[in-house]
Amino acid sequence: MRYSPESLVAFVEAAALGSFSAAARKLKKSQSTISIAIANLEADVGCELFDRSARHPVLNDAGRLVLARIEEILSASERLDALASRLSINVEPLLSVAMSDIYSLSVFGEVVAGFAQVFPDTELRCGPSEDADVIYMIQAGYAHMGILAAQPSYPPDIATVRLPYRAQFNVYVSASHPLAKLADIQPRQLQSQRQLCLKTYEPGQQHRVGQAWSAPDYLTLMEFAKRGFGWAELPVDLVDRYGAGLVVLNTQGYPHYVDLDVVWSRRSPLGPAGQWLVEHMQAATG
Repeated sequence: MRYSPESLVAFVEAAALGSFSAAARKLKKSQSTISIAIANLEADVGCELFDRSARHPVLNDAGRLVLARIEEILSASERLDALASRLSINVEPLLSVAMSDIYSLSVFGEVVAGFAQVFPDTELRCGPSEDADVIYMIQAGYAHMGILAAQPSYPPDIATVRLPYRAQFNVYVSASHPLAKLADIQPRQLQSQRQLCLKTYEPGQQHRVGQAWSAPDYLTLMEFAKRGFGWAELPVDLVDRYGAGLVVLNTQGYPHYVDLDVVWSRRSPLGPAGQWLVEHMQAATG
């Protein structure tokens, strides 16, 4: 292959982030290095891939076509890396997982029971995290993989697979809360009471209008709800296991279901233990 891997990665990052300088910061390279890598790729392809007439480079028609092919190449390269890792039997001594509270512990428990048999010498380290915090943990190198509510989009350096398990959510309050005495709850009645909502540590999140308390995990929100501090949208599996004293509110739009994804870094391919865990979570429907 005459295309250098560095040029391919630089091109994908620049296309995703909208500037060569942002790609340079992401890849910890100089901007000139990124510019040269993309120029070399354009020379290899035989045409320009960006419209450089504006302040920031924008993919042109050729660039969009090339991007799709390069993503296929990088995906194939990831699969080759995974195969090489399996062939070398280079099993990880530690596998860390940042895991949302909404993933059923009973489903995950069945999967890790098999994991313990197949990889008895690999330490499995699990910790709670939600949404953008999961992505940060992986990008910062604090976790090898994550399980989270499906996001609208992911950074280009994050690989993702949809899980077959879907989390069911309902609205809950303590039995002593004023809303617990009502048969049917209208949106205006919810708005008149304090909401307990999920808020991760991601900077720049908007504050909710009206009464609201927040926490970065569902276990804390559930404890707040049990103590009567307000109402919360919570995963049914979590409440069934730990939420004694909570009651379900009959309100429009609930129950509703949330898809889950398992994610990891494209720059740090999973080893045999991580690949095994992903494959078996894909097969576990609960």
